[in-house]
Amino acid sequence: MRELTNWAGNIVFGAHHVHRPTSTAEVRAIVTAAPKLRVLGSGHSFNRIADTDGDLISLADLPRTVEIGPDRTTVRVDGGIRYGELATALQAEGLAVHNLASLPHISVAGAVATATHGSGIRNGNLATAVAAVELIRADGETVTLRRGDPDFAGAVVGLGALGVVTALTLDVVPSFPLRQYVFENLPAAALRTDLEEILADGYSVSLFTSWTGPDIDQVWLKRPDPLTGDDYFGARRADGPRHPVPGMPTVNCTEQGGVPGPWQERLPHFRMEFTPSSGEELQSEWHIAREHAVAALDAVGGLRGRVADVLQICEIRTIAADDLWLSPNHGRDSLALHFTWIADTEAVLPVVADLEKALAPLSPRPHWGKVFTMAPADVRAAYPRFDDFAALTRRFDPSGTFRNPWLDALLD
Repeated sequence: MRELTNWAGNIVFGAHHVHRPTSTAEVRAIVTAAPKLRVLGSGHSFNRIADTDGDLISLADLPRTVEIGPDRTTVRVDGGIRYGELATALQAEGLAVHNLASLPHISVAGAVATATHGSGIRNGNLATAVAAVELIRADGETVTLRRGDPDFAGAVVGLGALGVVTALTLDVVPSFPLRQYVFENLPAAALRTDLEEILADGYSVSLFTSWTGPDIDQVWLKRPDPLTGDDYFGARRADGPRHPVPGMPTVNCTEQGGVPGPWQERLPHFRMEFTPSSGEELQSEWHIAREHAVAALDAVGGLRGRVADVLQICEIRTIAADDLWLSPNHGRDSLALHFTWIADTEAVLPVVADLEKALAPLSPRPHWGKVFTMAPADVRAAYPRFDDFAALTRRFDPSGTFRNPWLDALLD
C-alpha cells in the first residue's frame, strides 16, 4: 500500500486503515467500532495532530451540505466541505463568511478545530464564526453544542479530541467587495512609528518578509475602497502581480492592482481554481499579544541570519481576541508570525527552538497545526482554560478513542 502522508509530505501517517464514509450513519458505525480513530481533514497540518496508530476517517465523501438559515444569518455545512466549495455556494446566495485563510483549499472543520485564521484587527479567527457544532462521540451519540451552551467555547477549537464533527453552523454576512493592493519595500522605521495604523488600514492586511534585511518585502492590503497614489508609508506600489514567495508564479495568486472583486476572490492569497499538489515546505506560527508586536519583531530580528537561511517567506497578520478556550487568540488581540520554511526538518527544527526561546518572554502560543517544539507544559500554561478543556475531553471521550501520542503528551 502506498504511504499516506500529509500535504507537505513531512508526516507519514501510521493508520491501519482510512475510512471514507458517505453518510453520517456510516460515520457512526465506524466511530463505535474503532478502538482508536482520528479525523483527517485536507492534510494541511505539519505535525502529528492527525496521526494515529489506529484508523483514520476522512469526511470528504459526505454529501455536500450548504443549508442557509431562514433568517439568512447562518449556514449549516457538512464536516467534509472545503472553504472554496462553501465560498462559491455562499456567493451564489449573496452571502459570505467574515474571513478566509490564505489558501481556500482547506476543510472548514479542520480549520475550525485548529483555530486557523485570516487577517484583520477586527476579524476573529475562522472558528469564531461557528454558531453550532454537531459531533459524534465515541459511544455513537450525536451531540449538538450551540453558542452559549456551557461546553461550546471548549468544543469549537477541539483538536479532534472530542469526537467526529459531522456538521457546523457558521455565521454569515451579506457578500461584500474588496480590492487588493501590493506594496513593496516598507521601511523598517515605519514598523516603529506606524505599525498600528498600517495593520488597521484594511479589512485584511498581511506583511511579508524574508528577514534578509530590516525592511518588509511586501504589504498585501485588502480593503473595500480605492487607494490613490503609489507611496504607502514609504513603500512603493508593485508594478505588476506578485507572489508572496519571490520567484514563484503569480498566476496562482488572487487578483491585485486594486481591481474590485467579490470577497472570496480577494481574501485568500491564492485562487480557488488553483489546486496545490504537494507543498515543498514546512510551516510554523506563533501568536503574540498585539501590544507586544514591535518586541516580537525585534526578537525575530535578533535571529535574522538564522531564520533567513531556512526561510521561504514570513507572513505577519493580526487576529481579534475571542473567548474560545484553545484559540491562540483567547482573551487577547494578536499578532501572528507565520514562517514558511524550506522542506528540511533537520535544518528547520533548531531554528524553531531558537525562535521559541527568543519569543518566550512574550508568552507565544503556537498554531496547533504547525511545527513547534515548545514543551507541553509551556503550551498548557499559555491557556487559562486548558485544564477545563482537558476535563472536557475526558468527559466526552473517557475511553480515549480520539487520543493519539501527540494529544497524550499535550493533555497528560
